[in-house]
Amino acid sequence: MELRHLRYFVAVVEEQSFTKAAEKLFIAQPPLSRQIQNLETEMGALLFERGSRPLKPTAVGYFFYQQAVKLLASADQMKSITMREGIIKKTMTIGFGGSLLYGLLPRVVYLFRQQQPYLKIKLVQMNAMEQIDALKEGRIDASFGRVRISDPAIKRILLREEPLMVAVHSSHALAAKKQGVKLEEIVEEHVLLYPKLPKPSFSAQMKGLFSEYGLEPKNLTVVDDIQLALGLAAAGEGLCIVPESAKTVQFKHLNYIPILDDDAVSPVFLIIRNADHSEYIRSLLDSVYQVYDLEAIKYDRQIF
Repeated sequence: MELRHLRYFVAVVEEQSFTKAAEKLFIAQPPLSRQIQNLETEMGALLFERGSRPLKPTAVGYFFYQQAVKLLASADQMKSITMREGIIKKTMTIGFGGSLLYGLLPRVVYLFRQQQPYLKIKLVQMNAMEQIDALKEGRIDASFGRVRISDPAIKRILLREEPLMVAVHSSHALAAKKQGVKLEEIVEEHVLLYPKLPKPSFSAQMKGLFSEYGLEPKNLTVVDDIQLALGLAAAGEGLCIVPESAKTVQFKHLNYIPILDDDAVSPVFLIIRNADHSEYIRSLLDSVYQVYDLEAIKYDRQIF
């Protein structure tokens, strides 16, 4: 007698039908009937009343059902405890670029934690190059970033293309353009970018974006991080280009205006080792798409 035989028997008792039990178990009815007959032969007793509609267990069958339920529950508990003890020692370390904390990353990680309750999850802020090195050296298991860096050991999964915005003081003339602005309208302004180091970086991407449109900002300042850039913009020091998710950062008198150019987007990547096909990575990717679905964000689901 195997546990699967007990599961078959319990399903028939609870469904009161061989046909319904077979559907529930995703097996054909004839093999299920044979398994129950073999179980009765092994037990040396009839477990079901023949000809009853709906199907009912005999007195012996009902006693056997009660014991089978207890045994299956114990087996499931033993499996759960064993898995928990094995997984609790597993830690998944996830790197991320700082600006992603203003977007959906916290919700993604929170959902991932709920779906992997026995997995210890550690978050580490890293710049783009640090993420790649840490992945290759095994210090992190996955990372979220915006910068395209090619490396044969690394796989980038494009999650979405996030629109860009201009953060500007409410007193600035461009603040009135609620519908959006073009890059050519801000090229003569004092433009604030981040981070200063290292390269490649988000600031390098933004410089490249201007170049794609044949533009070159004449008054450009690159600062250490997004917080400083937004703070300076709120002080009226200049305009700051940021991903759309950064508008959750609210300074008084700071307005966020969409950039209307088609290529004014910032990619968001899940970055992993090229040979990594673990279930944890799959689960993390599923968490991303579940959050995107809840937020009605368009994306092309990547096959992992």
